Amino acid sequence: MDFKPLITLLAIVNPLAVVPFFIHYTQGFSREQRRRTIWIAAFSSFSVIAASALLGLQILEFFGISLASFQVGGGLLLLTASLSMLNAQPAEAKSTAAEVADAAARASIAVVPLTIPLLTGPATMSTVVIHAQKATGFLGQATLVGYGLVIAATVVICFSLAGPIARLLGKTGINVMTRLMGLILAALSVEVMADGLQKLFPILARTAT
Repeated sequence: MDFKPLITLLAIVNPLAVVPFFIHYTQGFSREQRRRTIWIAAFSSFSVIAASALLGLQILEFFGISLASFQVGGGLLLLTASLSMLNAQPAEAKSTAAEVADAAARASIAVVPLTIPLLTGPATMSTVVIHAQKATGFLGQATLVGYGLVIAATVVICFSLAGPIARLLGKTGINVMTRLMGLILAALSVEVMADGLQKLFPILARTAT
């Protein structure tokens, strides 16, 4: 079984890096409200991954985009995300200050901004679609969807233990973990781009051999 998609997803989603945001957005929440937010964020993360795994390739086909081109573009997106993580910022954090303030005022912040864009955004979707093409048959797709369940479980665990995690690791510890995940993601993004470039320009594959 290929665990590379799961490792990549864990590096991108990185719920540990989102813990400070979760604590900030849920200040003043009751225990029940916080629990509900956790489960909605986890389910939403799973839904994004599952939808990308099952429908991503059909969407590409509808728009006439080749997978090789998507791999190169997705690889660049992953590389950009990894650079953000190497600067100790969540990979998918792209909200403006105004959007953050508006989201904080909403009744539920589990979907926006916690799930999108902080947990699962364009980089996550690109990764799932790229690996969906390599998945063979029902078992391959089911495995990708299963990885979505693993990510959802990780979100539940990290957010449920947000207080102890923040106290144990502190800001420095969370930053170190984020940078480590960013380094792993940078290496994986280069592999994705290289594979796409070799499909677009076969001469590169012959040169490499």
